[in-house]
Amino acid sequence: MRVSLKSVPGVDSVTVSLEKGLASVKMKPGNSTTLKQLNDAITKNGFTMKQSTATIAGKVAVANGKTFLQVSGSNQTLELVPDSTAAPAATSFDGKSVVVEGTTPEAAKGKSLDSIHYRSIKDENSK
Repeated sequence: MRVSLKSVPGVDSVTVSLEKGLASVKMKPGNSTTLKQLNDAITKNGFTMKQSTATIAGKVAVANGKTFLQVSGSNQTLELVPDSTAAPAATSFDGKSVVVEGTTPEAAKGKSLDSIHYRSIKDENSK
């Protein structure tokens, strides 16, 4: 599992605990890796990518009444879904570069990961 994930372009380091059923993947800055590439590396080894904690940078876009994150460095787009009523309104970040923290749900078999349930959204330019 570790070797398979480490071979994905953009992966910096991988820690795997088969006992806990957990893999931690740290990405290199500026990578163009998609969640699908990581998912493919996991399923290739006979495992399933479960709900995952993620920190993802990108640009917020609003279209057809939904809010999306256009992931930096890739062509991947994830729907932004608040994980609680306390989460900030993603629409207020429309057009801004942000860093999103949240979880990606387990994808249905044969489906791509297409959303992130976010806890926080921070303007990338405000430090």
